Amino acid sequence: MTTKQYLALGLMTALGTLVALSMKPYLGEAGQMGPNYKVLAPISRGNLTIFPVVADSTHETGKFLTLDEGVRSGEVVVSEAGSIRPLVRRREGYIPSDGAEVNRLVLVNNSARPLILLAGEIVTGGKQDRVVGKDRIVPPKSDPIDLAVFCVEPERWVATKSSFGSFHSQMAQPSVRRSAMANKDQVKVWADVHSASESLGMAASAPAAQEMSKTSSYAGVMANDEVKLRVDSVAVPLEQSYLGVMRELRERNAVGVVVAVNGNMIWADIFASTPLLEKYWPKLIRSYAAEALTQSKSAKSPDAKEAQAFLEDFGTRHEAQETEPGVFRRTERTGDDFTAFALTSLLPGTGFDVHIAKMVD
Repeated sequence: MTTKQYLALGLMTALGTLVALSMKPYLGEAGQMGPNYKVLAPISRGNLTIFPVVADSTHETGKFLTLDEGVRSGEVVVSEAGSIRPLVRRREGYIPSDGAEVNRLVLVNNSARPLILLAGEIVTGGKQDRVVGKDRIVPPKSDPIDLAVFCVEPERWVATKSSFGSFHSQMAQPSVRRSAMANKDQVKVWADVHSASESLGMAASAPAAQEMSKTSSYAGVMANDEVKLRVDSVAVPLEQSYLGVMRELRERNAVGVVVAVNGNMIWADIFASTPLLEKYWPKLIRSYAAEALTQSKSAKSPDAKEAQAFLEDFGTRHEAQETEPGVFRRTERTGDDFTAFALTSLLPGTGFDVHIAKMVD
């Protein structure tokens, strides 16, 4: 089936579910998630606290491919924009002479499965490391697509290798994800990358700090052996504890987490199924741990009621949607002190939220 045929079939499926979707907004009636999601008792390590989230129902997500899986198999290829000539279009802004652009990459999904891309996933290589700026779904056997990204390596514009790989060990930490997703600001992304690297460098030994000072790469800093040990000292106990919770609560549908640092709610990641959460969990927990390590510590402890309230508060001032018919819809909701995003699959046989992220502004 060609991409056009697949999109046409998806569009018919989406039209068939449009009435049902409009009757029940993705976050529930009155702009709230409602009783479908429940926060459980917290798990803490240092100044990082996570609250498991369970749902009263889930969806089948086995057909979806993750970026790590696609890059590992070679079925997903990421390239500099200028390396695929038919897609090069002159735009306002910085366009290097070879056609490559700081905030654009090109992705091809050669797999027979639809690909999920999450904002905050890091791709390394090419002329700079980048972080994905938006959640999206790429259909199977896709034509090349423009991929909106933000640079997380500001001082390099020389290719170390022509191909890109996925940074398997960690996503960008919440402060960097927020700058890319909500602020959509390259300068702020660079500022948050610099701040995180500086905080980790100040707490490192002299040899490690010297090694980190030689790179502007966020992924390079996070891959430093000493930094990895510090991140793992926080992440591994929580990772193991939550995996145990997921095994125990598989019948209760553990689908996500609310995150607090220093007793303050900062983030929530919710997925359509437990298996999909499990695929991202090792990367997510390390991103949360990195955020906690770059913040000064506080003795304040949050409780489950606060986390539940954070999860349910979706009173919005503004809503915007971006849709690729028959493939996905991305909804952005802005409240007084938060921004939330929902990635809804519109592929044949779906029509459900694949991923929801909520962040404090």
